[in-house]
Amino acid sequence: MIELTNVVKCYPTRHGPATVLNGINLQVARGEKVGILGRNGSGKSTLIRMVSGAERPTSGHVSRTMSVSWPIAFGGAFQGTLTGLDNLRFICRVYDTSTEDKIPYVEEFSELGRYLREPVKSYSSGMRARLAFAISMVIEFDCFLIDEIVAVGDARFHEKCRIELFEKRKDRALILVSHDPGYVREHCQHAAVLVKGSLTTFTNVDEAFAFYTEHAAE
Repeated sequence: MIELTNVVKCYPTRHGPATVLNGINLQVARGEKVGILGRNGSGKSTLIRMVSGAERPTSGHVSRTMSVSWPIAFGGAFQGTLTGLDNLRFICRVYDTSTEDKIPYVEEFSELGRYLREPVKSYSSGMRARLAFAISMVIEFDCFLIDEIVAVGDARFHEKCRIELFEKRKDRALILVSHDPGYVREHCQHAAVLVKGSLTTFTNVDEAFAFYTEHAAE
C-alpha cells in the first residue's frame, strides 16, 4: 500500500511561500493502476516526487509498504562523466542488487551498442531515455511511477516499451500522471484529477475525465 495523508508541499518564492499541493490524500494498493490527470503546471511532477521519496512533504505523511520506482525513463540522476554501464553499476549498488546478470538485458533493450561504454554526457536525449528505461526495468519494483508518456524513439521502440512495462509487469501497481486523458484511459483502472493543488479521486475513469474537462482551464 502507498498512502498519502494530508500532504502539503510549499516552495519559497520572492513573494512568499507557494503552495503546490494542498491536503492531498491518496491510497494505492498492490496491483492497482491509478491515473492522475492535471494540466501542465498543476503539480503532477511534484506529487510523483512525493510518492517516490525524492522530496519530502512540507506537512502530512507518506507511507509505503511496497517498493516504489523512480519516475520511469527519467535520466536526470545519471552522472554524465560515467559511462552508461558504470551508471548501471552505480544504480544497482544503490538498490543492493547484482549488476553482471543485468548487463545483457540493458545492452539488448537500450540498443546503444558501443555507446553503452561511452560517457553519458555524449548521449542524445533519446539515448539517455532508452538507457533510463532499460535500467528502470532491471530493478524490480512493486509499484512503477510514470511521469507523462514513457515511450521514446520510433514506433517499434514504443511498442517494445509498452510490452515490457504494461504487459510483462501487468501485475504491478502503477501511478501514472499525465495531461493526456487517452493515455490514462488506456492504462489505468481508477483516476484522480489535480486542480489548484487539490486532488479529487474517482473510482470511475469516465467521471474523472468529465471533471478534468470541466476544470482543465482553471
